[in-house]
Amino acid sequence: METSTAGNYALTDEQIDFRDTIRQIVTERVAPRAAEIDAKAEYPWDLRKLFAEQDLLGLPFPVEYGGTGTGTLMLNVAIEEVARACASTALILMIQELGTLPIQLYGSEELKQRFLPRCASGEWSPAFALSEPEAGSDPGGMITRAVRDGDEWVINGTKNWITNLGVADFYVVFAKTDPTAGRSRGISAFVVEADRPGFSVGKLEHKLGIRGSPTGQPVFEDVRVPDANLIGEVDRGMQVALGTLDHSRLGVGAQAVGIAQGATDHAAVYARERRQFGRPIADFQGIQFKLADMETRTAAARELLYRACAKIDRGEADAGKYSAMAKLFASDTAMAVTVEAVQVLGGYGYVNEYPVERYMRDAKITQIYEGTNEIQRLVIARSLR
Repeated sequence: METSTAGNYALTDEQIDFRDTIRQIVTERVAPRAAEIDAKAEYPWDLRKLFAEQDLLGLPFPVEYGGTGTGTLMLNVAIEEVARACASTALILMIQELGTLPIQLYGSEELKQRFLPRCASGEWSPAFALSEPEAGSDPGGMITRAVRDGDEWVINGTKNWITNLGVADFYVVFAKTDPTAGRSRGISAFVVEADRPGFSVGKLEHKLGIRGSPTGQPVFEDVRVPDANLIGEVDRGMQVALGTLDHSRLGVGAQAVGIAQGATDHAAVYARERRQFGRPIADFQGIQFKLADMETRTAAARELLYRACAKIDRGEADAGKYSAMAKLFASDTAMAVTVEAVQVLGGYGYVNEYPVERYMRDAKITQIYEGTNEIQRLVIARSLR
């Protein structure tokens, strides 16, 4: 049900030039590292440094906080370009937004001045700590507690599935501050610096994909933070979380589009080079139709993603619905396209000599994190009632 005014979301000449610069950086520096990053499951510190030098880490931020001020669309174009070569490395840009959006959208000016410029420069890296071992799709069921003690808060609990664990300089942590409130109520958001006593890095997960991005359990044991580290209002943290995810899930959509495009590109090149029965397999209609569907679905996902980004930038009322639709469609597309890419390569698609098996492993998480696709369907359906 279309309710908003149609608007242009085509890239400007300046944005296209920026995209082409990013594409060159990815081709020359990221793509040659992608297989090693996955195989060794190591965080690419060298690429994070490169992104800082090239102002890519400033993409999520306004000019007044040291950022590029280029908006949501340009950020997600960059994520897409990086993910075409390496989904793990794309997460460096994705978490720059996810981990700082609560401060940007709901934080005090003091918090913004204290944290955003040092993230925009690349000096600091954030993390977003909402999920728990028993509270994933139902974050309202969290049991992490924050108790006020004078002008401080004391936080106790364990989070789970947290990207950037052990890398982040600070964590945006959601905790129950009113245990008498119902589910999804009485929750508050805090900034917790990684060097605060009582914070520790718990278990790191061994994952199917995005292996170059650390994921795991941060642990908070009597961690004290000042009242100034509260984000927004006390007991209104769920609003902070949901408002953040309305924006940030577009990063997952962009990552998914990049994965799909990268897999399609590799499959098309392989089909032109691989010969069977005396001909390139690209001459066979069965392969041609697969590639045509892969390219078409990826292009459609990109259009929906860009439209949703433009709606976020313009502050349109249905932006949340569109971000859910873009994440849903793009991630389902990435999974379907990468499966087909493996099929096009046949036996070679199943071994790590070629990157399509990595694309398929990386694609799966896009259907799960920042709200499973089942949750996205609920968000979309509720907007239609």
